[in-house]
Amino acid sequence: MRYSHKPYGLGFTLLELLVVLVILGLLASLAGPQVLRQLGGSKTKTAALQIKELSTALDLYRLEVGRHPTTSEGLEALISAPAGAKGWNGPYLNKKSVPKDPWGNDYQYRSPGQHGEFDLMSLGSDNQQGGSGEAQDVVSWE
Repeated sequence: MRYSHKPYGLGFTLLELLVVLVILGLLASLAGPQVLRQLGGSKTKTAALQIKELSTALDLYRLEVGRHPTTSEGLEALISAPAGAKGWNGPYLNKKSVPKDPWGNDYQYRSPGQHGEFDLMSLGSDNQQGGSGEAQDVVSWE
């Protein structure tokens, strides 16, 4: 008796490849929006953490100088001493510049604030007040 060894499974048929591509497409269409939603949420969480870090630096500035930086001095006062800031012992941030929010925009700073000694906020992905989801404002007073 002779056995013939035919090589099976050396390749895929076009139909098999199309079925796999359709399945991958369906999985991507179901999982894609969830992944994007999580990425948006993580940027909002990052902004909240950066606001806490900046708030801590602002409080340390107040302890040493006796006041928070004015609105006109801004967050730059955490990096370099503004004129007349006696007791300034900074820089109060580990970075050489004030960080931008996760969407690449400047943080909004006001002192004195309307909600506390200072107001610090990110305007979200749309860089405009208000909004929801990824476009929502992230603030220091809530």
